[in-house]
Amino acid sequence: MGIYTIFVTSFVIGFSGAIMPGPLLTVTIAETTRRGLWAGPLIVVGHGILELALILALVGGLSVFLTAGFISQAIAILGGAFLLYMGIGMVCDAIKGRITFQMNDPLLDEAKARDENANIKSDRAGQRNMLKNMHPVLMGILVSISNPYWILWWVTVGLGYITISMEKGTLGLTSFFTGHILADLAWYSLISAVVVGGMRFLNAKIYSGVIAVCGVFLFALGGYFLHYGIWA
Repeated sequence: MGIYTIFVTSFVIGFSGAIMPGPLLTVTIAETTRRGLWAGPLIVVGHGILELALILALVGGLSVFLTAGFISQAIAILGGAFLLYMGIGMVCDAIKGRITFQMNDPLLDEAKARDENANIKSDRAGQRNMLKNMHPVLMGILVSISNPYWILWWVTVGLGYITISMEKGTLGLTSFFTGHILADLAWYSLISAVVVGGMRFLNAKIYSGVIAVCGVFLFALGGYFLHYGIWA
């Protein structure tokens, strides 16, 4: 896999993960309503700092093992199987309409519920105040590291991609990380722009279509990972 291919595939697979509903999306929407357009990019900065630290830790501590043929093949097979699972799941969810994209602010919803129910516990209010005062960069770090799906992705797909990228040395690893983080930046910046602009062009049909296309790409890339792991 060449440098350009690593960058492009890393961007697409990163984008495929970014567009799936999750805690980072929810926080981005909520923070944008309070802080404006820069909330999304700042949250991605925190997310990227954590991922860069993780990559450096994986490479620094596991570089000797990652270069061993049978280990890199095993990692690629594991990552490929997980990509196939993700791809099939995304396509099926898109076809069956199980994915929704809601541009609502969960904190506003919680505030309304609080007004209707005077018995909400005081510690919930304290948590809201703490999150409200937290810097978006720090919030991006904490939300990411608390997501078990994020950890699972990095010990399977992410580690497999690092293994393949390291065949091209530092440049390959840099291409992988750059493509991956630019995908996050592009998507969450778009989300912030949509929230600020009040637009609703990301309707359910378009969103499901994007999910399906990304699912097909993940399935194909999973096949490549399996091929690399079995016949490399």
